[in-house]
Amino acid sequence: MARQFQKGCLLLLIVTLMVAGLSSGGWAQTDPIADEYNIWDVLVARPLGVAAGIVGTGIFIVSLPFTLPTGGVNAAAQTFIVEPFRFSFTRPFPDEDLLMRTY
Repeated sequence: MARQFQKGCLLLLIVTLMVAGLSSGGWAQTDPIADEYNIWDVLVARPLGVAAGIVGTGIFIVSLPFTLPTGGVNAAAQTFIVEPFRFSFTRPFPDEDLLMRTY
């Protein structure tokens, strides 16, 4: 009985190693530089975009007395509020051309 258990475990080990060897190509990194950009995008760029949107909201409120008489409220809102939040929340992930875009 112990001999059959050993044979079964050995067979299971061999099959597991063969399957792992066949499927390991899916885990290979194709572009490590793109992976680094994705990490920076999630951990740095998007949180900074949210922070810029929050600070931009404050600047927008402070600038209202100056933009209301001149009619520049929409342009100021677009610049200080909409664009930073668009950068953080509506960009696709992973963003292939993060460095090529201008917001």
